Amino acid sequence: MNGILMMIIAIVVLGGAYLLYGRYLQKKWGIDPNAKTPAYELEDGVDYVPADTNVVFGHQFASIAGAGPINGPIQAAMFGWLPVMLWILIGGVFFGAVQDFAAMYASVKNKGRTIGYIIEEYIGKLGKKLFLLFCWLFCILVVAAFSDVVAGTFNGFATDDAGVVSTIAANGSVATTSLLFIIEAVILGLILKYGKLNKWINTAIALIMLVAAVALGLNFPIYLQRGTWHLIVFAYIIIACVVPVWALLQPRDYLNSYLLIFMIVSAVIGVFIANPSCNLEAFAGFNVDGQYLFPILFVTIACGAVSGFHSLVSSGTASKQVKSEKAMLPVSFGAMLMESMLAIIALIAVASFAKGEAAAQGFTTQPQIFAGAIANFLSATGLPHNLVFTLINLAVSAFALTSLDSVARVGRLSFQEFFMDDDVAPENRSPVVKFVSNKYFATIITLVLAYLLAKVGYAEIWPLFGSANQLLSVLALVACAVFLKKTKRQGAMLWIPMGFMMAVTFTALSMTIFKLSKAFVTTGLTLGTTLQLIFAILLLILGVIVAIQGIKKLFEKSEEKATA
Repeated sequence: MNGILMMIIAIVVLGGAYLLYGRYLQKKWGIDPNAKTPAYELEDGVDYVPADTNVVFGHQFASIAGAGPINGPIQAAMFGWLPVMLWILIGGVFFGAVQDFAAMYASVKNKGRTIGYIIEEYIGKLGKKLFLLFCWLFCILVVAAFSDVVAGTFNGFATDDAGVVSTIAANGSVATTSLLFIIEAVILGLILKYGKLNKWINTAIALIMLVAAVALGLNFPIYLQRGTWHLIVFAYIIIACVVPVWALLQPRDYLNSYLLIFMIVSAVIGVFIANPSCNLEAFAGFNVDGQYLFPILFVTIACGAVSGFHSLVSSGTASKQVKSEKAMLPVSFGAMLMESMLAIIALIAVASFAKGEAAAQGFTTQPQIFAGAIANFLSATGLPHNLVFTLINLAVSAFALTSLDSVARVGRLSFQEFFMDDDVAPENRSPVVKFVSNKYFATIITLVLAYLLAKVGYAEIWPLFGSANQLLSVLALVACAVFLKKTKRQGAMLWIPMGFMMAVTFTALSMTIFKLSKAFVTTGLTLGTTLQLIFAILLLILGVIVAIQGIKKLFEKSEEKATA
């Protein structure tokens, strides 16, 4: 097996899935291109903002990708390339893309409401409350993990074994460019909202901004410590969490989408030019260094195959922006398949290194391994290795930082919704409810807890994040299956993914709780591990209860709800 063959297989499978399975679902569920979407029906200039399909696709893809499709496959490669590739392709098509499409469709058919509201409408209020609490805890984990990834890619200093401190030029350039992106996003947001220019002119402006930011970043790197970047990143998230989506979220994702597509296209070209050999064995066994293929493989590779977080983006932000129901297929189903392609590229990247070779070249983290491999591929064309390495690192940090924009907002909305009751008018809510459901309070409490967990480091948080993420996919699949049944639509294609992911996540979370409990007995618990144990127990309990409630609704014989 070599890189080109792996790439061709992925392109054929994923492309065929979009043309055949995606269109089959579109027809089966009854997509109505003439229906008025929530973006128009409830337009408010803050969350409900109609946007062109390419803009919403950019938001969806940049938000769901994060660091997951790069970190996950590289970590899971210890089991061999074959199980990793099979799970990415099978999971991406029949699990992830179906979930994302169903979540967006259910949301659009219910006024752009989140999965939490879908659960309330079709399962019950208690289910919604428990789900929102689960969702909030999960979002804290995502913000903690991804913010640490971003701070790591911005960290301007390295210390060798002798204690000598040196600067990291690539990281400094990435930091400068990323900060410029934020400023440019605000400017582009104003242009998109008030300029009323042709979309091709907007695209040209975005590309010019992108090139300018990269050029300035390469020439004026910023060197700050990881801890300082933690504070700066969280300050940014606070702002991004509360401003209107048109002012930062949409234009930032629009800018980043070009960078991310450039990264994927460059990586594909690099693979076809270099045709890297696969230095991983096909299958390393069911037990590798004490890690069991089931369930570890399926929670480690989350975003590249199936990710519950995607359902939050599909129903939390993107569903409020699509102009037409026909845009849902490329925005949700298509974006997921694009992410699976990225995960395949990450697998090819790590497989290109012989054992110990990546570390020998100075690549120790997953983003560095990915960027280093792509730089090695493209250096065959004569491109400077350092330039390519910096650009790929920039794209990876853009993935993670963009996910932070969306997930922090979803976490804030989940916290607010938990305390709100649709049966009580806003002016009649108690002072306490008004205070805790205030968007600023909800943002601060969410991010304070995330900051404390971020100090633990993403490597420690990742197993819990992966388990919680996949359990969230179970709850999203259950909610969507109930919605499809109640509205007299075919939802049987969700049942196998739902059952399999239940087995995976309940096993993984139980193993995590056992491991953290064992650490408490042997070495005691620090603040970080204590928070992780509390989160793991709460997530498992909440997930089981919501899943049971949903399954009861799915199989009960009752009068079906009128079609939405």
